[in-house]
Amino acid sequence: MHRLQYPMFILMVIAISLMTVLLISIGQKSSCSSIPDFKWSRNIDSSDISFSNRSGRLLLSVSRSSCSCEGVQLSSQVEKESLKSVETRRANEYRTHQTRMTTDLNKIVLAQPNSPLQYPIHGFKVIPLRKSLIPGLSVHAREKEAYKVSLSVHKGVLSAENVEGVQVEGQDKSTLTISTTSLEHLNHMLSRVMYTSTVYHIKTLDMAFFSFEEYEAIFPITISRPSVPVLFDPGEDINSLVTITTKTFLRYEELNVLISSIRRFYPDIKIIVADDNLKPENVSGTNIEHYIMPPAQGWFAGRNLAISQVTSKYFLWVDDDYAFHEKTSIESFVKVLEAVPELDVVGGDVDGNQFFFSLMYEEGDEEEGGCMSRIHGKVHGPVPGFSGCFFVDGVVNFFLARTDAVRRVGFDPFLKRAAHTEFFIDGLGALMVATCKGLTVGHQERRRVADYQTYRYMNDGRGKLAHHFFKNHLKCIKY
Repeated sequence: MHRLQYPMFILMVIAISLMTVLLISIGQKSSCSSIPDFKWSRNIDSSDISFSNRSGRLLLSVSRSSCSCEGVQLSSQVEKESLKSVETRRANEYRTHQTRMTTDLNKIVLAQPNSPLQYPIHGFKVIPLRKSLIPGLSVHAREKEAYKVSLSVHKGVLSAENVEGVQVEGQDKSTLTISTTSLEHLNHMLSRVMYTSTVYHIKTLDMAFFSFEEYEAIFPITISRPSVPVLFDPGEDINSLVTITTKTFLRYEELNVLISSIRRFYPDIKIIVADDNLKPENVSGTNIEHYIMPPAQGWFAGRNLAISQVTSKYFLWVDDDYAFHEKTSIESFVKVLEAVPELDVVGGDVDGNQFFFSLMYEEGDEEEGGCMSRIHGKVHGPVPGFSGCFFVDGVVNFFLARTDAVRRVGFDPFLKRAAHTEFFIDGLGALMVATCKGLTVGHQERRRVADYQTYRYMNDGRGKLAHHFFKNHLKCIKY
């Protein structure tokens, strides 16, 4: 038994030694060669992916599936006799929206393993109709008798300066082919390839296809007009940096209390009042802008008016029945927004009520629409450097915001009465929002105002939900 085991042990040792030598020799061969061998199998197989053509093997579209939520099914809020026509109009408008807002960057671009092609994978931007050099194009391959590469685009033309010993076909056309017997000449030629868009658009995308032998690559070319900065002079104090804005209706007594409380702590700051009272009254005081609206135009219409008149970098939104006190500090809001430039809105608390929420949104399929849920008290994570501040999607009606960011989203004047979350729904993905503990304002003692509650709750809840169905392309919503 022992005589049999010993020879077997010797054979195993020899086999392991041979494998080790073989692996070392392979590693040495690989490390000694500056250009790797790029031969590989091109079989891309996945049950989840289908490719329609040769170039499509590297450019994939992500399919969208239906979503579901426990909230209101919004199609049920549309009148039955008009549902079909509403759905048709909604589908047409959604297609137009997708055309305006989406590009090929919404697709997945695959890169081949061990490809000898070098190209810009991100960040290549051009101005429309202007010739630009494509950076970084080259081929890393072994010595061959001949080399041939091809470049093609859809929304422009390609060109390159002539190099001796290089044959070029397709100058100033959408497909450029370069042939040569020298790798050095090939890469020198590739370093001179220019792209010119032939389609004018202020923001679009072209996809360039780069091929050599059996290898292919795709890279994006961003075509855009550079935007002009719009800056707000912060001035030298809080009065230049922030404007206080509010909307009032049937509550002049509360409004005057608010203004008096502001003046105790900020005697010179500008206050803008949007007023849609049924019987307007004079609102007096220094540095107050009082804008009279047609009667009962509504909450969001008033917000739009007030913010349209702001000329400062930030505005502080307050309700007309709030009251400033010793712990109300606009400077604390400013400190956060100045330190975190990516933030657009920072909310505080009203009498200790730090109302905030997060929005869970699924796009759903293109026919049915998306699903939206509001989750109270949920945060996305802490704001770095500020204890007690957290990223969220919506905050209470006491917030400091960047004027330009909020103007881009706006307040939907269709929503005349009870509305709040709707602004943050429209701003989802466009506004970076945070809530901070300790940024506080008081609330006045509530009193019954004739007709106020009647107007406030004079809300067509069904019409509001039907509005979400069309405007936000939602299938269902849960508040």
